[in-house]
Amino acid sequence: MSAPLRGFLLTRQWDDLIPEPDKARGGLTKSLALQFWILTDRGPARLTVSDQYAVCFLESSAMPVARRILTNLLGDSSGERPPWYEKELELKDFGGRPVHGVYLREQRNLYRVRDLLTQAGLTPMEADIHPTDRFLMERFVTGSMAVHGETVEKDGVLEFHNPRIKPAPYTPYFKVLSLDIETSMDGAQLYSIGLVATSYGADVGAGAVQRRVFMVGESAPEGPDYLIYCADETQVFQRFIAWFDDFDPDILIGWNVINFDLRFLQKKADDLNLSFHPGRGGTPMDWRQSRSDDQHFTLCIPGRVVLDGIDTLKSATYNFESFSLEYVAQHLLGRGKLIHDPDNRGDEITHLFLHDKPKLAAYNLEDCQLVWEVFQHALLIEFAVERAQLTGLALDRFGGSVASFDNRYLPRLHRAGYVAPMLPQNPVGVGSPGGYVMDSIPGLYRNVLVLDFKSLYPSIIRTFKIDPLARIKGIEIERGQDVLREDLWDQQETVKADRKQLVPGFNGAVFSKEHNILPDIIGELWAARDEAKRHKNAAMSQAIKILMNSFYGVLGTPGCRFFDHRLPSSITLRGHRILYRTKELIEQQGHQVIYGDTDSVFVWLKEYKQSAAAEIDSVGKQLAATLNQWWRDYLTQEYGIESFLEIQFETHFLRFVMPTIRGSEKGSKKRYAGLAARGEGEPEMVFKGLETVRTDWTPLARTFQKELYRRIFHNEPYEEYVRDLVSDIRAGKKDDQLYYRKRLRRRLDEYQRNVPPHVQAARTADRIREEQGLAPRYQRGGWIEYVVTVNGPEPLEYRRSALDYDLYVERQIEPIADGILRFMNASFQDIAGGQIGLF
Repeated sequence: MSAPLRGFLLTRQWDDLIPEPDKARGGLTKSLALQFWILTDRGPARLTVSDQYAVCFLESSAMPVARRILTNLLGDSSGERPPWYEKELELKDFGGRPVHGVYLREQRNLYRVRDLLTQAGLTPMEADIHPTDRFLMERFVTGSMAVHGETVEKDGVLEFHNPRIKPAPYTPYFKVLSLDIETSMDGAQLYSIGLVATSYGADVGAGAVQRRVFMVGESAPEGPDYLIYCADETQVFQRFIAWFDDFDPDILIGWNVINFDLRFLQKKADDLNLSFHPGRGGTPMDWRQSRSDDQHFTLCIPGRVVLDGIDTLKSATYNFESFSLEYVAQHLLGRGKLIHDPDNRGDEITHLFLHDKPKLAAYNLEDCQLVWEVFQHALLIEFAVERAQLTGLALDRFGGSVASFDNRYLPRLHRAGYVAPMLPQNPVGVGSPGGYVMDSIPGLYRNVLVLDFKSLYPSIIRTFKIDPLARIKGIEIERGQDVLREDLWDQQETVKADRKQLVPGFNGAVFSKEHNILPDIIGELWAARDEAKRHKNAAMSQAIKILMNSFYGVLGTPGCRFFDHRLPSSITLRGHRILYRTKELIEQQGHQVIYGDTDSVFVWLKEYKQSAAAEIDSVGKQLAATLNQWWRDYLTQEYGIESFLEIQFETHFLRFVMPTIRGSEKGSKKRYAGLAARGEGEPEMVFKGLETVRTDWTPLARTFQKELYRRIFHNEPYEEYVRDLVSDIRAGKKDDQLYYRKRLRRRLDEYQRNVPPHVQAARTADRIREEQGLAPRYQRGGWIEYVVTVNGPEPLEYRRSALDYDLYVERQIEPIADGILRFMNASFQDIAGGQIGLF
């Protein structure tokens, strides 16, 4: 047998097909077939795994009824290759009952059988697992793999039939294509297809770059080399497809590339009666329409991955006020599109197509280039690879926290002797207690330390053995001790548990110290993240952090097959106790905790008023070390478990303000600001939850808050600054900063009662656009920029009335000023009140 070939998984698909040997003999019986495309050093390879059986599990006691249903639907289970068969397994369900496996030749029959069994009151378990996912997860293959088997080369593609696969390290080197198209405003005509293509690997960077723009038009004697004129849309397509097949990309990237560029190209190809099958092996794209939005699609291109820039950024936890390419590129790269005006962009593109095709080509190509540079800058391809490697999800699948949990958990659960339950049909206790948020002590402080528990919820799961299997094993252990516990809702720690074998949870839960899975998974991920940090692998570190932090959310959602309210509540309620006890320990040492939130405590060192930053830092580090040692000793003595809790000294705020709730003397929560020390560098202003970081406040209000706080934190004069700002507002000098930006979260026609200002502005904008012969912009939602005038809210781009300056000062400037001035024994009225009404 030849040496194994290593590769990285690109796509996965299944179908019910007639096996090739049967087809050659005229057979008609279908069976489940799996297909995987991988990228190797020898190019793309297709792995076909044929003649498979789909599987689900049933309680053994349910088999008499199940047999009748299966036989009536599919016939007898005897013979060499029956349509279905059953097998008694050495596995149990979560109730401790023995189970049978039910195996079906066709995946679609599994879905039919699942529905019939459910209608009969039976419980088919794990019937929702996709067969490709099950095949991979049971072999612990996520992304990279080693493939064993004989290869055949067919049409330039390596083919494996029924190979063996196992996990193995492999670093892929992708061919990446950044794609963008230009069309007429009405979407009827294709003007051009722009391409930026290169080879790219995480360890070697990018290779040589190809740039092309295929455009409808007559050839001109002068023009850039990348611009290729075509006689018509058909030739644009033909030249593009020929180039595409020659380059043979592994990854396609773009901006809304699925629902605009590729969707448009598919429709245009259909209109022109052209074959557009960009999948490897000449396969078509597999389009899936969203159930909730008929304009939104997902797709699979066999052998190729499509990464949309917007979705990939969101998955990597990037957050922008706008995810337009213009905004993101300006923010990350410092430059944007070559045509900036969104209102006139369509008209300008058509004008360039008719009168200046080289300039349109430059615009088209620059969009491709911007997307590619955003992907490079944000390490999005590296992130997608690391995420797939960790979760077992497809490279281009976003979200999927429950599926990624299943991929890691189910194979280990099976090896522990259990099958997973069905999704809960009527879950109770949805919505566990949230993180513990302390009442704050408002004020303006010097020398506030932030101590932060590193990955608190994952460390609680790991320390206290909070795990679906551990809970079931805990029940079995107590049943053997003649202990039967009720499902409680008292939010108290479980009492009288055998602490030699069990760790008490909350609401009546106990967890086995020996039999658990999730704590070990977190331990592996924790070590991998530490290793990633040592090697400065930011993409891997971020992917692991997102995955570990998702586990609590997965256990707390009724969309998880393991949902039980005692699991998430045992995490959050334990967190409450840990944070509260940590506060007590700090205050026993003479410091004051002025605030705490979920995994952090804010400590005021009131006795260190004039101390050097180095001394304060030393106090913070020593305090963290003392707390960690206390928790290690306490958990060993009280529970007989090893502590994986780790509190860190995170931030030293030189100045810190904790505001009050507006109109109250009570301290706020999740809202504060401070001047954070940054070692030898300049201190940094930090805002949390305040107006400065909220997009629904005007740019002027946000700028004002930053500058006012900066002056106060640095002991600089501020009264004249406040007065001058108010004067400038009333003089019309700040009009360009007095707009609001808010999101329309629903369709415009769905706002019926109590219509808010931004909706009023959006309706006005669309009415004016209609009068001007322009397409409406806000009917399906989106972002609106608007101003408040003496005649009410108006869209920024169509403002016709004078701004209501009194309202802006009253609602945007005064509340921000008073939020901090109250701690200076001053107020906005004291400083600028005399200016109210002067104009």
